Amino acid sequence: MTQPQFTDFYTLLPFTILVVWACVLLLVDLFIPKNRKSITAALAAFGLAVTLGYTISQIGVSSIGFNGMAVLDGFSTFANVLLLISGLFGIALAHGYTKRMGIQRGEYFTLILFSVTGMMLMAQAADLIIVFLALELLSIPLYVLAAFTRKVESEESGVKYFLLGAFATGFVVYGTALIFGSTGTTSLTEIAAAASNGSSGLLLSIGAALLLVGFGFKVAAVPFHMWTPDVYQGAPTSVTAFMSSGAKIAGFVALLRVFATAFPSLSSDMTGILWVMSALTMILGNLVAISQTNIKRMLAYSSIAHAGYILMAFVPYGNKDVVSTSIAAGLFYLLTYVLTNFGAWAVVISLEKAEGKGLEISDYAGLAKKYPALAAAMVVFMLSFIGFPPTLGMVGKFYLFRAALAGGFTGLAILGVVTSLVSAYYYLRIVVNMYMREGDPVVESEPWLTFTIVVTAVATVVLSFVPQFLFLLASTALLK
Repeated sequence: MTQPQFTDFYTLLPFTILVVWACVLLLVDLFIPKNRKSITAALAAFGLAVTLGYTISQIGVSSIGFNGMAVLDGFSTFANVLLLISGLFGIALAHGYTKRMGIQRGEYFTLILFSVTGMMLMAQAADLIIVFLALELLSIPLYVLAAFTRKVESEESGVKYFLLGAFATGFVVYGTALIFGSTGTTSLTEIAAAASNGSSGLLLSIGAALLLVGFGFKVAAVPFHMWTPDVYQGAPTSVTAFMSSGAKIAGFVALLRVFATAFPSLSSDMTGILWVMSALTMILGNLVAISQTNIKRMLAYSSIAHAGYILMAFVPYGNKDVVSTSIAAGLFYLLTYVLTNFGAWAVVISLEKAEGKGLEISDYAGLAKKYPALAAAMVVFMLSFIGFPPTLGMVGKFYLFRAALAGGFTGLAILGVVTSLVSAYYYLRIVVNMYMREGDPVVESEPWLTFTIVVTAVATVVLSFVPQFLFLLASTALLK
C-alpha cells in the first residue's frame, strides 16, 4: 500500500523538480560570466524540458496529497504541459532578445522558472490557501520581469502591474475569508458539500464573487482589464509574450477548478455575471483594438478579447450535462491560443529594434516582399486569431461556440461570431500592410526566434487538420 508521505511527494513532484532546479540555477548563475548568460538560458530550458518529460509521463495518473490540498489529475497534467511549453517558448523568445536589448541577465531566466512553478501549483491547487500561495508565486516574478529593462516605460509597467495585482490579490484573500466564515473550510470539495446542503447563503456568494474579481484580473477580463494595454506595451516584449500566455492559462485553470469544483450550486447566481463578463470582454477587446496603431497595444486588446471567448465556454459550468464539454473546449482553446500567441509575438520581436522602434503596425509595410516566409507565418497567426480555416484557431472557436450552444446560450455564441468578424478588420490590417504597402523593414535573425516561428506556424496549420486527438486529450482532463 502506498505510503501517504510518498503520495504527497509524488503529487507535486514536477513542481518540486522545477523549484529545486530554479534554486540551483540561481546559485550556478553567480559563476557564469556576464557575457555568457546564454548558458543560464540553456540550463533553464533544460530544467523545463526535464520537468515537461516527467509531467507527460504522469498522463493518466491521479493522486491526492497534503490532506487534499493538492491534486494530480488529468486536468492539472494537461495544464502543466501547457505551462511548461509556455516557459520553453518564453525562454526561446528571450534568448536573443535580451542580448539585443542589453538586458541579458541570468535572473531573467530564473524568474521565469519561479513564475512557471507558481502557475503549476495553481493548476494542482485543491484548497483556497494553496490557490493564494500559487497566485503570489506566479505573480511576484512577473512584477519584476515587467520592469526588467529599468527604463521609464518598463518601470511604470512593473509598478502598475504590481499595484493592481496586489489589489486584486486582496479580493482573493477577502473572498477566501468570507468563504471560510460561511463554510468553515477552505477545501474546494468540502466547500461544495457545504454549499450543496444549503447551510451557507449570501456570504458564500459574496466570497465567490470576490474570487471571480481576482481571477478576472489575471485573465484580463472586463472590467478588470485596465492594466493590460499599459503593462503589455511597457514591459519587455519577451516578457509580454510569456505573461500573455502563462498568466492567462493559470488564471483560467484556477477559475475552472475553483468554480466547477467548489461552486456548482452557485451557478444560478453566477451564470448571469459570467455571461455579461464574457460579452463585454469580447466587445470591448475587439472594438478598442481597431483604433490601435502600436502592435503591442493591439495584441493586448486582442488578448482581452480572447479571454472573453474562453469565458463563453465557462458560462454554463453549473450544467452537469455540458460542463465536461465546456472544460474540454476551454482547455483546447488555451492550447490554440498558446501556439498562435507565441508565434505572433515572435514575429513582433523579430521586427523590434534596440531603441524600441519597429512596433508600429505601419512598420510591417513591405514585409512580404523582403521576407516572404516571415510574412506568411504572420498571416497564419492572424487568421488563427480570427478563427479562419485552415488554422487551429478556427477549430478552437468551433468548440467554444458549440459549448455555448449546448448550454443554451445561443445569443452569446452569436455575439462571439459577430465579434470574430469585427476582429478580422484589425488583424487583416497587418496583412494589408505586409502585402499591399511599400516599405523597407529590417528583421533580426535569431535561431531560437526562427525556430519558434516555424514550429508554431506549422503546428497551427497542421494540427487544424487532425484536432481530434488534442480535443480527446482535453476531454480526458476533466475535473472529478
